[in-house]
Amino acid sequence: MHDEPKFFPQRGTDFYADGRSVRPQVANTVARNQLHADTYFYTGFVNGKEGDGLPFPVTMKVLERGQERYNIYCTPCHSRVGNGRGMIVDRGYAHAGDYHTARLETAPLGHFFNVITNGYGAMPDYSAQIAPVDRWAIVAYIKALQLSQKATQADVPAGAQVQPLSSIAESQGLPANFAQQWTLPPTAVNGTPDDQPYVLPTTPPNAASGAGAPAASRPATVKTPAAAPAGKTAAQQ
Repeated sequence: MHDEPKFFPQRGTDFYADGRSVRPQVANTVARNQLHADTYFYTGFVNGKEGDGLPFPVTMKVLERGQERYNIYCTPCHSRVGNGRGMIVDRGYAHAGDYHTARLETAPLGHFFNVITNGYGAMPDYSAQIAPVDRWAIVAYIKALQLSQKATQADVPAGAQVQPLSSIAESQGLPANFAQQWTLPPTAVNGTPDDQPYVLPTTPPNAASGAGAPAASRPATVKTPAAAPAGKTAAQQ
């Protein structure tokens, strides 16, 4: 197999009549991403800045799709209510973004799409797992989720009622405290060697700014927070 016949890029060959090893593209071939004429739909940017709008109308079907995708891909870190305290965060992973902070409540919609597409901090990108249309559906659901945690009677249609989670839990045969914070069992661990929450290094190992810098200028250690007090709590999922 080491000596098997093969084509080398940009070299000639006598296998084809035209003598070219690199074959012409099939007629009407379109390269990947070549037809992304609607740049906002695929990037979330307008003139180099994160846009603030959805590229299609929001319907209940869109929100339901966004909720489904959110529950699959986002809840492990961000939790069902979006407070950034998902289960793997309570097991030691870096704290995820809390959608109910002032910064993210006022963030443009393109920001959320951009983060899902390209990642942010410890969060990897989900461009391979989530199609662009579903990323926008998740963005729409995130905005609905933000509203739901602070909804008032004025935010719902006439005749509808804003119900606290405790009463919804009771209506489904669950205890009222089901929707409240709960205490991790004593067997729970952070999943880190020292059983402490994971802290991101201040400088990534392969950061461009650190490449070639002297070792003395790079942080030698990562400060680990003190042990968490007994009875730490996590958001109800």
